[in-house]
Amino acid sequence: MTNNPDRRSAARTPFDIWIEETSDQATYFQRSANLSAGGLYLENGIPQPVGTLMSLRFALPDDPAPIRLTAEVVRVETDTPFGMHLKFLAIPDDAAQRIARYVEQQRG
Repeated sequence: MTNNPDRRSAARTPFDIWIEETSDQATYFQRSANLSAGGLYLENGIPQPVGTLMSLRFALPDDPAPIRLTAEVVRVETDTPFGMHLKFLAIPDDAAQRIARYVEQQRG
């Protein structure tokens, strides 16, 4: 078990959906565990190396318009379950606002 202090500065909420990840070679689907305005956590997949850039696509519940953005792997979990912490890099303003609004609504 890793003894790292929680370095997230943004509020997060559980977010259990499939995230589409595309690269030049293939498309993968990974399961998310939580979401914040600044990033998300993907669980139970084989993690990519820290620094890997990912093109992601997903939709928020009750908001069918897809969100497309670029994220960077900033930390990996190698204990069971495997997982990746992603930081959003290139995110359109409207998508950032929709994500922030969703997180805030979920936190009540």
